[in-house]
Amino acid sequence: MNSYLLFKSLHLIAVISWMAGLLYLPRIFVYHVENIDHKISSSIFKTMERKLFYFIMMPAMILSWIFGLILISVIGFEVILTLWLKLKLILIILLTIYHFYLGKLLDDFKLDQNTKSSKFFRIINEVPTILLILVVFIVIFKPI
Repeated sequence: MNSYLLFKSLHLIAVISWMAGLLYLPRIFVYHVENIDHKISSSIFKTMERKLFYFIMMPAMILSWIFGLILISVIGFEVILTLWLKLKLILIILLTIYHFYLGKLLDDFKLDQNTKSSKFFRIINEVPTILLILVVFIVIFKPI
């Protein structure tokens, strides 16, 4: 079996899972804000948010990084010198920062200290989409 294709497949599966969480968690935050006065609904949203972040998003992010780094080592570390990989890594670092920012927002909800509006969460929900589009084009076209 070709190890490069195996790790590339595992990387893509992990990235898809991570992106699903990055796109869905802010949407749950929207509904949470809009139902913040309903204690039962708020409790359900807190459970959903926590499970999504810690049981799906966090492992998917870690596996995305691990399999991505393994791919770099399989291809050869000289690939790090290419422009396309430098750009991709910058965007992935931004996605990782966004991921941990969502974790901070999750903690705010957990402590009933959220100060953000549903409009805010609708707007930041576009961040991973934009970064994903850029990453896909960079990886497909590989600018030198």
